Amino acid sequence: MADEIKTLEGLEAVADGVEATATEVETPREPVRDALGRSYATGKRKDAVARVWIKPGSGKVVVNGKPINEYFARPVLQMILKQPFTVSGTEDQFDVMATVKGGGLSGQAGAVKHGVSKALQLYDPSLRGALKAAGFLTRDSRVVERKKYGRAKARKSFQFSKR
Repeated sequence: MADEIKTLEGLEAVADGVEATATEVETPREPVRDALGRSYATGKRKDAVARVWIKPGSGKVVVNGKPINEYFARPVLQMILKQPFTVSGTEDQFDVMATVKGGGLSGQAGAVKHGVSKALQLYDPSLRGALKAAGFLTRDSRVVERKKYGRAKARKSFQFSKR
């Protein structure tokens, strides 16, 4: 009987320790902003790297010094870039200034989307849940597979001739 009481007391002490560590881990996130009230993040997709600054505004998006409809002419790419705002419910509340290098237009649009998502959750940590659930904070690690020697491309072989 005494052994059972000691065991129960030990379990309670362990449970108290678990509760203490759980509360220490769950500290609320603080907004990260610079002196001008902007949040900065880097987004990546394929070979494209985007540096993104967001600040409160009217929803103006500038990529490499050009408006969004001039830089990303295809509506699909513009839609990709605006997805983080629609998911978080902050359309036309933030101005975006982005510089993007490398890759093609599709990869660049994905990189800016990733950067905007990261910057949004840094500016307002309460938006993190919606952005994370949509999968916008995860870096898409898919990249082009390298070419192998003795092959035409990464996997394609040269035509086989038996004789």
